[in-house]
Amino acid sequence: MIHKNRTKKLILAALFLALAYLLPFVTGQMREIGNMLCPMHVPVLLCGFICGWPWGLAVGFVAPLFRSLTVGMPFFFPSAVCMALELAVYGTTCGLMHRLLPRRKVFIYLSLLIAMIAGRLVWGAAMFVCLGATGGSFTAAAFVAGAITNAIPAILIQIVLVPVLVMIAERQTRGDSL
Repeated sequence: MIHKNRTKKLILAALFLALAYLLPFVTGQMREIGNMLCPMHVPVLLCGFICGWPWGLAVGFVAPLFRSLTVGMPFFFPSAVCMALELAVYGTTCGLMHRLLPRRKVFIYLSLLIAMIAGRLVWGAAMFVCLGATGGSFTAAAFVAGAITNAIPAILIQIVLVPVLVMIAERQTRGDSL
C-alpha cells in the first residue's frame, strides 16, 4: 500500500514537472506574456497540494533550472535561480499547510495565499541578493512590478484554478482504492 502511494506520487510529480516544462511553450516563449501568466506556477502549486511538500519542493526547484538549461528560458541567472527558490517555496508551503490544516475549502485558499506570498517574498529576496552580488540593484518598485503588478493575471488564474483542481483531485482520491 505504501509502495503504491509512493509510486503514484512519483508519477504525478513527473506529470507536474512535465506540465511546468511544457506550459511556457503556450506563451510562445514571449517573456512579457510568461511574466503575466507565470505558467510554471500552477503545476508546482498543484504538485505541493496533491503530492505533498517534498515533491512540491523538488518539482518547484527543478522545473525552472531544467527548463533554463534545456531551452534557455528563463535565463539561468538570475531568473531561473530565483524562480527555483520561489517555486520551491510554493510547493513546500502549500504542501505543508495542506497537510497540517483541516481539509476544508477555506484552508485550501488560505494555504494557497500563504504559499503565493511566501514564494514572492523569497523571489524578491533572491533577486535582491543575486542582482546585488553582480553590482546591480533590485528596488522595491521592481519587486512590486515583478511580484504583483505584472503578475495580476497569473495571481487571478492561480486563485481561481488551483483550489478547484485540488478539490477535484481530492474528490477523485476519496473514490480511489489506492
